[in-house]
Amino acid sequence: MQDKQCFARPSRNMDNETKFMITCMLFTVICSSVSSDEWKATVVKSIDALVTSCVVVPCSFFHTGGNLPSSRLRGIWHEKDGIKKTIYHEDPTLIKDSFKERTKMLGRLGQNNCTLEITGVKDYDYGPFCFRVELVRTENNDPTKDMFSFVEDCVELNMLTEPPKPAVIKLQTATKGEPYTVTCSVIHTCPTHVPKLTWNLDSTKVTVHHKDIKQGNWETQSILTFIPEEDDNREITCTAEFNGGLKSSFTFTLHVKRIENYNHIIIPAVVGIGTALLFGIPCILMANKYKNRIAELQNQEGTGRH
Repeated sequence: MQDKQCFARPSRNMDNETKFMITCMLFTVICSSVSSDEWKATVVKSIDALVTSCVVVPCSFFHTGGNLPSSRLRGIWHEKDGIKKTIYHEDPTLIKDSFKERTKMLGRLGQNNCTLEITGVKDYDYGPFCFRVELVRTENNDPTKDMFSFVEDCVELNMLTEPPKPAVIKLQTATKGEPYTVTCSVIHTCPTHVPKLTWNLDSTKVTVHHKDIKQGNWETQSILTFIPEEDDNREITCTAEFNGGLKSSFTFTLHVKRIENYNHIIIPAVVGIGTALLFGIPCILMANKYKNRIAELQNQEGTGRH
């Protein structure tokens, strides 16, 4: 009986150990789930970047604890394959040499905005890059254990070595003396340093618009209005100059339609009609007069015979 009790005890201990291990595993899973649910980020997956120019990566994040003051948040951008490969940090000494003085946090962390700007884009800046947020103690700015890297929400840069060409919207034909409008636009990803659109015509009637077309893409638009002359069959060029100095352009030939002039037909016709009226009416009156006179004479002759 005693042996049975000794044999049974280890079994109860094993059951307790098993229950304890299962409890720990469940607790770990629950804690891990809660921790991952505390932070969420929205970052564009892919965005074009023109070499030598700049690119702005839209980014926002969310914390289940609500908005926190910027003074308690530290935002970091790093390469996906290593959090130590930092491309942006508030401490510039921690930034990779190849990215120093080229990155800037445009968003306010207290407003859940982690938007990043990269200037002087290099052909190796393709990423992917990920955002990391840390909670710090305000008194000494030391990080706490509450931090999160959004490695599942990183951005890749599509490197463009040639600038995009402007697109032009216009009427096929212009009319002499009437206002003619042509619109030139270009897509870019750097709203902090927008492309400059210029025309090869001197005109004070140029309107410029900037529009957010989402996913990090922007459109700059220039609208030119002028009055063409008869000899304005010439080439018109819209040139886009991007941050960093690269340029692209679009050229088309303006075709001006003349306003038809029928004076060479109308004036002679009017003169002819006027001349006909001037000389024709007296002739008709004289003819009628003579006709009436002849009729009177004939009547008189007929009366005399009787």
